[in-house]
Amino acid sequence: MEKNPVDSSVSQLLAEYLKENKLRCTAERFNILNTIYSIEGNFDIETLLKHMEEKKFRVSRATVYNTISLLINANLVIHHQFGNRSRYEKCFNNEKCHLICTKCAKITETHIQNLKEVLTEDIKKFHLTHYSLYVYGVCSKCHQATRRKQRKTSRKK
Repeated sequence: MEKNPVDSSVSQLLAEYLKENKLRCTAERFNILNTIYSIEGNFDIETLLKHMEEKKFRVSRATVYNTISLLINANLVIHHQFGNRSRYEKCFNNEKCHLICTKCAKITETHIQNLKEVLTEDIKKFHLTHYSLYVYGVCSKCHQATRRKQRKTSRKK
C-alpha cells in the first residue's frame, strides 16, 4: 500500500470509518483513496482507472465503483453531476467553487476566500465539514464567440 503524500490523516479517517461500520480494511480501498487524493481537480471513473493502472494497482471496475460509494459515505469524496457527466473529487481540505459554462460545459475550479467563515457566521448551528459551490454562466471564450456572431448578424441587416 502506497503512503498518501497528500495527507496521512485521510487514510486514518478511512480506517476509522471502516472500523465504525464493521467493514474490512483492504489494501485496494486504501490504494484507491491514495490515488484519488493524488489527482488534482475532478475526475471520472475512466481517469481514476488510468491512474490506478499507471501506479500498477490492479483493481476491478466493480471494486472501484463500490469503493467510490464507500468514500462518498465516509465524506472523503464528493460526487458531482455536471450536466450528464458524473465526476468525483476529493473533499477533505478541498474547498472550492466550480464555474460551469452553460454553452460549452467547460468547468473551471477556483477557491473563494473566506466563504467558510461567512457560512459559519451566518449559520451558527451548522457545523460545516466541506463545501462545493456551483456557479453557472458563460465562459469568456463562448461569450466572445456570441458577441462576434451578434456583430456579424447586425452588420447584415
